Amino acid sequence: MRRGRAGAHPGCVTSYGLPPYPPPETMVVPGRASGGGVPDELSLVLAQAAVSAIESVDGYAGGIFLCSRDPELLRLSVLAGLPTQLFRPWWRMHVNRPFPIAEAYRSGKSVHLADVEEGMRRFPQLMTGMPFPFGSLYVPVFGGQEKFGVLVVLRPATPGKPVSQADRCALRDIAHRLGAELAGLAAGGTKVVWDGEPVPVQLPSVTVPPVRIGHFDWDIETGAVDADAELCGILGTEPARFPGTIDALMALLAPEDVYGLWTLARRAASADGLLVRRMRLRGPDGRTNLLELSSRWTQPPHSSAAGTLTGFLMDLGAGPVIAEAADRLPRGMFSLDRLGRITYVNQLAEELLGRQRAELVGSLLWEALPWFGHPAYKDHHRAALLSHEPVHFLARRTERDWLAVSLYPGHDGVTATLSATEEPSFPPDDSVAWGEGLGSPVEGAAGVYRPVALAIALTEAVTARQVSAVVTQELLPAFGGRQLAIYLLHERHLSLAWETGFSHGFLNRFDGVGLDAHLPGVETLTSGRPIFFESMQRLASAYPNMPLDVSVGARAFLPLIASGRPVGSCILGFEQPRGFSPKERTVLTALAGLIAHALERAQRYDTESAVARGLQNALLPHRLPVLDQVDTAGRYLPGTQGMDIGGDWYDVIETDRGLALVIGDVQGHGVAAAATMGQLRSAVRAFALSGHDPQEVMSGTNRLLIDLDPGQIASCCYIVLDPATGRTRLVRAGHPHPLLRHPDGTTEVLELPGGVVLGVTPEATYPVSSLRLPPGAILALYTDGLVEQAGADIDDGVERLRGIIEAADAPSLAGMADLVIREARREPDRPDDIAVLLAARWVGARGA
Repeated sequence: MRRGRAGAHPGCVTSYGLPPYPPPETMVVPGRASGGGVPDELSLVLAQAAVSAIESVDGYAGGIFLCSRDPELLRLSVLAGLPTQLFRPWWRMHVNRPFPIAEAYRSGKSVHLADVEEGMRRFPQLMTGMPFPFGSLYVPVFGGQEKFGVLVVLRPATPGKPVSQADRCALRDIAHRLGAELAGLAAGGTKVVWDGEPVPVQLPSVTVPPVRIGHFDWDIETGAVDADAELCGILGTEPARFPGTIDALMALLAPEDVYGLWTLARRAASADGLLVRRMRLRGPDGRTNLLELSSRWTQPPHSSAAGTLTGFLMDLGAGPVIAEAADRLPRGMFSLDRLGRITYVNQLAEELLGRQRAELVGSLLWEALPWFGHPAYKDHHRAALLSHEPVHFLARRTERDWLAVSLYPGHDGVTATLSATEEPSFPPDDSVAWGEGLGSPVEGAAGVYRPVALAIALTEAVTARQVSAVVTQELLPAFGGRQLAIYLLHERHLSLAWETGFSHGFLNRFDGVGLDAHLPGVETLTSGRPIFFESMQRLASAYPNMPLDVSVGARAFLPLIASGRPVGSCILGFEQPRGFSPKERTVLTALAGLIAHALERAQRYDTESAVARGLQNALLPHRLPVLDQVDTAGRYLPGTQGMDIGGDWYDVIETDRGLALVIGDVQGHGVAAAATMGQLRSAVRAFALSGHDPQEVMSGTNRLLIDLDPGQIASCCYIVLDPATGRTRLVRAGHPHPLLRHPDGTTEVLELPGGVVLGVTPEATYPVSSLRLPPGAILALYTDGLVEQAGADIDDGVERLRGIIEAADAPSLAGMADLVIREARREPDRPDDIAVLLAARWVGARGA
């Protein structure tokens, strides 16, 4: 039966029934406190939204990815219903990766994956790292025009059954309300960004029979708590010693339970009628308690006071009957909550695990039983949590002790059964390995995710710096590295191209070393084989005369070789000694090959970019004509992605028919686009100086482009202005409409008729428009890179530019052009280059 469904959502035909979030002033929430104190407002809002979203669609886990200080990176801010440490590889998500979180953020549209088949079809990279049967839903979170992040919900797979309209509406509404709250926090001065670790949040529990019951009343406005003796007894304190505050009560709870309790309180406080909710809390003795919170108000109806919440805390305790029954089982048994905390251990499990119940209950599984943190076992745990299906495997607890382990997942946690078993007759592989010494093998499915993410990112990196940044972002976290250095080969010397994490200036002494130097970074390249040192002592023994920056740690030296050609070498540094398993060595060597190919491609790009930039600088006008009655100003801004240099151009030409203003945009980037741009600029200039009218100039340029480069297209706007009379004739070939700023400052878009872009058909015609430009008026011509943004309508971009020009208070036309370019630079992600040409007609002498 679906939980929490009631009411109706305006605009959706189905109902979903979650109470709206209360506004921030509904509850008094102090600043962040340490330990079990009150969470900060941002974390609380995020936790509440995540829990509401999970419950609204019968999910079992979820979270919220928020923007970070890095505009290219989203970070997991809260994770509800899953252990945060178990999902560390997925804490970060780059916005340009082919994963559903990134797509929802980029496109502004929700992504719904009903089952693993749909996930594999649409996002194979995601399923490579998480090959488990589950459904997932991803909803972008907006506050007005600002993107904040993505709301994620995981739930059981529904093969062949698409996500229902009711569930889509429910999540969309929750994301909308969350965006509004985040926008309110941002307006109030809170930075809605996330750069730390995700906050773990416990989900409300299903009904559990109570054993012991304590009662309390919570005054929301003052924070006072009136607790009875039974409650104090459950929490392990004397009534006389209980301070009577919510802070004191929460100090007795685990931090992750604090977020869940505050979320529950907010929802109860915002309910129109009686709302009763339950969740599990861990007490100071590690035992699990069941909290029931209800909104029974003590203030008069319609009062603005916050009121009082009534709570009951039920001690599930040792449950002597249940414990005795479990102790009679012939198998060891223990249970975990969804966050990985041990909640119960039977007698035989104590013996098999070699630990007492009191030592285990309340602890995280991997902290209490470190051997359970083996990558393969963590992979099995992930599979159980995500698939909700039983998982069975063999585990080696000590050198000689083997256990048959079964994990049975449910909504509130996982039950594990254990039984002793004999050592397998086959040689153990990595899935049952134990005691790898200093090693840290690649983690199963999680270990696949990082190399896949690195490979994807390397295909998108263009420059050598972008390649190096990708390696820093993806390779280091995958293997726990802290330092990275990349050297590139040039004329038989290795030059330092990138470094991070090393002591300042330490690597300078190795910059420019020759290939005859006795150094591991050189020898790994000349020999073509990787070199691994499990400790700095081993490195010092192999290279006694080589300076070292630290006395502890480990190093990996990888050759960067692409198709048999040496490119350079890569150095990975680790803070602690560690071994390198055969699997790790193989993966690192393969990744080094990918890095080498990416760097080789980047070097070709750098060469082509330099040529293209030289062409661009040579072909664009270095100065514009100076006239008495017309002032002009042109600007060019390269894009921030890809080849940077494109085919945008502008020109001002003095002709017998008047002053010709030209702006155009050749499709594509790089040398080819720049070369085509130069040819078109020369063609337009030749037609204009030959006395042709605007329509003939455009038609002739169109036919020339088709002859020069079939398949290439370009847009263009050509205007001829008579400085004396202001008579203006305009023609447009698929180019954005120019803007006209009137002498009083009002600015409009000139909706000109036009023909198709140049290069499509030789029969294309280009109609000519006419107007009279009054003194003091300004024409603004621009290319589409100035007004296009991913996920936004180009008309919105044109309107934004119109507003900038209308509001501009620049002292000169050049100042106005600079202002337009400054505004364009505010957008860090510019896939296209930009050209701007402004022309103003004055009365009498220029500028009068």
